Amino acid sequence: MPTDNPAIVVQGLERAFDEVLAVQGVDLEVGEGEIYGFLGPNGAGKTTTVRMLTTLLLPTGGEATVAGHDVVAEARAVRASIGVALQEAALDPLMTGRELIRLQATLQGLPSADGRRRADDLLERVDLVAAADRRVGGYSGGMKRRLDLAAALVHEPRVLFLDEPTTGLDPVSRKTIWEEVRTLNDEGTTVFLTTQYLEEADQLADNVAIIDNGRIVAEGTPESLKAEIGNPHIQLQIAAGSIAAAEEVCARIGRLLPPKDGRTVLVEVENGAADIPRVVRALDEAGIAVESLELVRPTLDDVFVAKTGYHLAEDEDAESAGEVVEA
Repeated sequence: MPTDNPAIVVQGLERAFDEVLAVQGVDLEVGEGEIYGFLGPNGAGKTTTVRMLTTLLLPTGGEATVAGHDVVAEARAVRASIGVALQEAALDPLMTGRELIRLQATLQGLPSADGRRRADDLLERVDLVAAADRRVGGYSGGMKRRLDLAAALVHEPRVLFLDEPTTGLDPVSRKTIWEEVRTLNDEGTTVFLTTQYLEEADQLADNVAIIDNGRIVAEGTPESLKAEIGNPHIQLQIAAGSIAAAEEVCARIGRLLPPKDGRTVLVEVENGAADIPRVVRALDEAGIAVESLELVRPTLDDVFVAKTGYHLAEDEDAESAGEVVEA
């Protein structure tokens, strides 16, 4: 559980690339023992922020401390205190999983016998014992992701950075990673988790920050952020060709929200389920056919829409296009 002691403190953090300010004055604080969700679309500044906090990229403004150490002045101490699993795992395809974990243990200064024991324990933990002596080049994407996580845990870091650890994974593999993150956190590890999956942030995080165009636009617990949005909305699937007319009718009853697609109307209502008959009656009187209707309580997607004006795509198209990485 989170404590009052900050594991990460960031003040006015900036990073410029030539004329582009990719991270613009980010302020945040992560309590020790917390899972902190850093939520935003691709290109929002998530990975750039993580690279600065993990000493892989120098800030061009502001300051940050991780595990009590300044990321610029005390970079070596920061690296000794953290584990990092980046979105693109740098794993030698010619090594076996066991060899790679043992090498990581050696690089972290563990004695040989301790490194062997640690490697065996971690391979069992991430369910790679059966594949431990196979070359990493033959691993699936999900297996590589789990191996990279194991490598990040060799030295039992105080703070673990996970940069979109489940992007592209199938749902079963994704939930396996979630379970491991929860277990690590229960054991006292602070987790800084960047993600573009709303459900992931909602399920795992004690606190969430939403970043858009390099700026933090919202921060708080998932429940408090959803409570700010307040009212539920009605989601209507409308027959093709009737969207504009349906929006005109619904706008007289509640506040229209940005649509998810070309056949959906979203209208925020004050009275929840009690407003459904009113909406249906008004559409029926206008001769507009409703194919389906659902009352939706506020979600992190609603928070994201309220703060940014658009929906956060969650790579659903990647799965249908056959780009899912198997476990």
